Amino acid sequence: MKNAKLALLFFVSMPLFSQQLDVDTAVTTQETTISYLDSIKKTFVKDNMARCVDSLWMKELANLDLFSEGTADMADVDPDEEVEYDLLPTSLLKERLKEMNAKSPFNIEYNQALENVIKSYLKYRKGSFGKVMALSQYYFPMFEEAFAKENVPLEIKFLAVVESTLNPKAVSRMGATGLWQFMYQTGKQYDLKIDSYVDERSDPLKATAAAAKYMSNMYSIFGDWELVLASYNSGPGNVSKAIRRSGGSQNYWNIRKKLPKETQNYVPAFLATMYLYEYHKEHGIVPEQAVTQHFATDTIMVKKQLSFNQISELLDVPVSQLQTLNPSYKLDVIPHYSDEDHYLRLPTNKIAVFASNEDKIYAYADYQENVNKHPFTNSRLASTTKNESATTTVLKKRTSYYKVRRGDNLGKIANKYRVSVKQLKSWNRLRSNVIAYGKRLKIVQTTRVAVARKPTVKPAAAIVKEEESIATTTSESNFYVVKKGENINTIAAKYKVTVADIQKWNGISSPIVKVGETIQVRDKASNGKNDFIKVAEVVAIKYTVQKGDVLDAISKKFGTPVADLKKWNNLSNNTITAGSRIIVAKNQPTINTDNAAVSTFTKENSKKEYNYYVKQGDSLYSIAKKYPGVSIADLKKWNDIRGEAIKPGMKLKING
Repeated sequence: MKNAKLALLFFVSMPLFSQQLDVDTAVTTQETTISYLDSIKKTFVKDNMARCVDSLWMKELANLDLFSEGTADMADVDPDEEVEYDLLPTSLLKERLKEMNAKSPFNIEYNQALENVIKSYLKYRKGSFGKVMALSQYYFPMFEEAFAKENVPLEIKFLAVVESTLNPKAVSRMGATGLWQFMYQTGKQYDLKIDSYVDERSDPLKATAAAAKYMSNMYSIFGDWELVLASYNSGPGNVSKAIRRSGGSQNYWNIRKKLPKETQNYVPAFLATMYLYEYHKEHGIVPEQAVTQHFATDTIMVKKQLSFNQISELLDVPVSQLQTLNPSYKLDVIPHYSDEDHYLRLPTNKIAVFASNEDKIYAYADYQENVNKHPFTNSRLASTTKNESATTTVLKKRTSYYKVRRGDNLGKIANKYRVSVKQLKSWNRLRSNVIAYGKRLKIVQTTRVAVARKPTVKPAAAIVKEEESIATTTSESNFYVVKKGENINTIAAKYKVTVADIQKWNGISSPIVKVGETIQVRDKASNGKNDFIKVAEVVAIKYTVQKGDVLDAISKKFGTPVADLKKWNNLSNNTITAGSRIIVAKNQPTINTDNAAVSTFTKENSKKEYNYYVKQGDSLYSIAKKYPGVSIADLKKWNDIRGEAIKPGMKLKING
């Protein structure tokens, strides 16, 4: 009996579940809209290859904190100052350096300066080496390939750790840039392209090839790899001077004191880095694991100009990842020159998607370029002429502020808001990548938002005059950009109009205007004077109902009783539909003898006082329209009216 009851209950409730499911599905389907971007991506040929590079690791690749710390250490570490570190006895260090020297072309001999630097790194920088070793899993393979071609010792790869902590976006206070910290002239000397779009000093492959050529050239001059390193830091001229001042000695340790101070620390820092890589296990340094190796990425030639934002939207690749894999593009844009090829580096699985959908990707770029070049034309095309409240998209800038927390850095904050580190520094006038805890950073974001396109009909937005034309000539309206320190009162006084006029022309109810906002004001053609012109009576004024409108709000907006709105529009209840047009003001086509003053209200006698008797169907809005220069606020003030309601037969004063 129990089983039978359960089975019966199940069969009875099945239609209810299915009905609910159908309702939910219908609602979801009804609200779904497909944008141009989504329609492009929907047709993409997708593959099932491995997932893209892990975003957290990509943040580490772009993190500039390690570079700042490394640069500070290079300046602060004194090789001649003894460091206490009991975990590395001098005798053990001598044995290890001897083993390293046996398998290296460098002259690695124990000396007190080298011991001090190694112990300083172990004592103060031990934690950072785990991250740097993770980065080296991505960069070292390409370094070794380039050095092997030029017969340069592969150990030179450790120099990039000293120079930039393996950050291709690193820039020194002197302007040296990239993994190998090339100065502008040196980069040009080794054919590295530097222009508004591209800086190949930040290109890992091309910059490494240039560094390998430099090392090879310097070795042909000095014949000693330590001196080559010294010349890379201070220039061959300073090394030659140090050799002369030391009596012709060509050993780095003999001429070290004659070199610039920074270069005196340079080679010990390089050898100390090499030691920590060689014996990291013995010192408890655990390299973090890189999710993607260099061989898991590939390049593809770009045939049209593309921005990182476009590629990110189409391929679902974070902009921060594109910046890390393609650091030579300064403006986050891959340019297209007729005489030069440019390449985009992506994870291999994304390369497949790009190659399979190139035409669609370039079509989307052309579409966006057309929108940017002709924003007004395209916004009209995007709107629907049949529906006056059709939506269109516009670019909108939004400024926000972020308070720096503990553990934050510029790379992390830039990735959070999908902007570049360069933009953050520019907006906040930062000279370095160091940010203080508690500092407020300015963030400027540009977004594309959908807005309702409203008819631009004067004097009030979204009002359409029908059935009878208005026999009037008004001054041409113009627009004014609100400046700092201005308000709606000062602007109204400037153009010799009332505050109510400005509110009416711009469809605003608040007296507050924002700096930079564009508002419609009276034209200066009248030389600051309001010319009053004879106006014929309005037969009917209609209004297009906007989304969210209710009858009561429309009644207050136009000063027309709800009963009249329902009567004129044959409404049985207060329900109105968005997009429908309703009558909001309605007058008789003839002028009442009691209101003859309307036809004689001119420039010459505008200072006189008149009386107007309210008729059936009148509203404050329709009465104000009869008298050019008179606003609803004026009528309320002159007649001590607090609300919007007026009754037939009421006498209203019209002051000059």
